[in-house]
Amino acid sequence: MNIYIDKKSGIPIYIQIKSQIMEEIKNGNLKIGEKMPTERELAKLINTSRNTVSAAYNLLEQEGVLVSYQGRGTFVAEEAKTWKQHDIKDKILKFIDLAIEEAIEMGFSTKEFFALVQERIKEKEEFIKKINAVFIECNIEQAKDFSMQLSEAINFNVIPLTISELSNMADKTKKVMEQSQLVITTFNHVNEVRNLISNFNKDVFGIAINPSLETIVKIARYPKETKFGLVCLSREFHFKVENALKSAGLENILIEATISRKQEDIQNVIDNSDVLIVSPGRKSEVLRLSKGKKEVIRFDYNLDHDSVKAVIAKMIEIKSKYNG
Repeated sequence: MNIYIDKKSGIPIYIQIKSQIMEEIKNGNLKIGEKMPTERELAKLINTSRNTVSAAYNLLEQEGVLVSYQGRGTFVAEEAKTWKQHDIKDKILKFIDLAIEEAIEMGFSTKEFFALVQERIKEKEEFIKKINAVFIECNIEQAKDFSMQLSEAINFNVIPLTISELSNMADKTKKVMEQSQLVITTFNHVNEVRNLISNFNKDVFGIAINPSLETIVKIARYPKETKFGLVCLSREFHFKVENALKSAGLENILIEATISRKQEDIQNVIDNSDVLIVSPGRKSEVLRLSKGKKEVIRFDYNLDHDSVKAVIAKMIEIKSKYNG
């Protein structure tokens, strides 16, 4: 397996690794079922950190390109869905064909069948609009941001809540939880959220998030000696940013961070930095204080596309339960 890392390209190293593994598989240099090097072995081979290789492997596993087995290792998946989407389409078309055949046998015309399908789709879309969901995160910035992303993608009502709000469980929070049909959180908080809302008898749906590639690339393009300032609202967000940069092979960049709301603390970070990184909820504040003298990069996370589709499927499942 030949993987070449270009540290001057501005493209995060884990993305370079992921892309080149994909190419190796597509070109037949890596065969289906072939065992991959361990994270440690590949990291040593290409002279990078194990965390960086782990980030690339994790992305490939999420996309179905690689599969890991406890005690056996990581292998090229037998069904790499990234380049076999046409198989999924073929399966769906077969279901549609069967439904058409059944409808015709029962006396429906093709026009009547098409009208019935349209009616069913409209019914499900209307139901989705009426669903109340909550998105729970450790900090309110991301809770609001992910709630908005979901609302825009699926067109239903999502209320942001934090884990601390669940822990304290004020009357307002309790009412929101009682009225919600769907509880969503990021995968790393699923068990914690389940424990906190165990009295409500609600399923907790985990969703994947990814740091914005555009944001990572912007940061990666600055020279090593660049001094970055990070301004955010919570230590959790600070930790996530540092972990995302570490996974991208940028663990050695210089960052001074603050979660303070005091103007003098924020101004100190601004004055001591060449470039400012901010969480979504603090961008306007930092722009105002920096007066346009420093570049301000908003560190965004995006909901995983496949996870959003899974949320839609979960909502349709909820509708079936309600009808039942």
